[in-house]
Amino acid sequence: MVDARNKHDPLDTTMTLGDHLEDLRLRVILALVGLGTAVALCLCFGTLIIKFIERPYIEAMGMQARLQSLAPADGFTSYMEISVMAGVVLASPWIFYQLWMFVSAGLYPNEKRYVYVAAPFSAGLFITGALFFVFIIAPVTLKFLVMFNKEVLGVDSNFTFQNYVSFITIMMLIFGVAFQTPIAIFFLIRTGLVSIQAMTRSRRFVIFGIVILAAVATPGSDMFSLFSLAIPLYLLFEAGIVLGWFAERKAKSRRKQDE
Repeated sequence: MVDARNKHDPLDTTMTLGDHLEDLRLRVILALVGLGTAVALCLCFGTLIIKFIERPYIEAMGMQARLQSLAPADGFTSYMEISVMAGVVLASPWIFYQLWMFVSAGLYPNEKRYVYVAAPFSAGLFITGALFFVFIIAPVTLKFLVMFNKEVLGVDSNFTFQNYVSFITIMMLIFGVAFQTPIAIFFLIRTGLVSIQAMTRSRRFVIFGIVILAAVATPGSDMFSLFSLAIPLYLLFEAGIVLGWFAERKAKSRRKQDE
């Protein structure tokens, strides 16, 4: 006989491996449909999006600066690339919702409530990370690189449209994913997979790992770009611990009141 609670909440039912694979397929399809819709919309406004991401370049090079296209197809491929990236950002709330709904299928009922909090925060942090790079990190990084080229190497900086768009889109994606750190740590702490004490004891290893991860995520970039990712990553790690600490404190207080 089926539990009455399971009738109302299908996430509480026991799922076989085949059920999980079927659920994964469904979530992937729904995420891709949402992404495709967002990309199609961004293709219609690609020119405006390109003007938006050109802002760091204009700040670094001056109002008269213009990006260059060296190959016939560079403009088209870059237009498609930035439209896809903008589509990812636009569809991120829907994509993260599908991701967390799949994760929730393997959790206990008392753990699943955190999914409904994590999903919107994940999307918000992804968008925040991408915009943080465009508005804060990219202008400073480009100014540093232009200054370094001119003052140290004695060469002019003439970026191509394709290389600039690739640089911006890849770094937006990296920062967006990196900003998921607090949610990941909070989730690990609240589900009991990792304790706050273990997190705090492992700080030195976390710092080392973050620097390595930032170096891998920014291949060929300057040291400023590396540390501009590593420092926020460490601060986000600490933010995740703080969130977990507050959540545990609240849970303990609630248990005392129940007693």
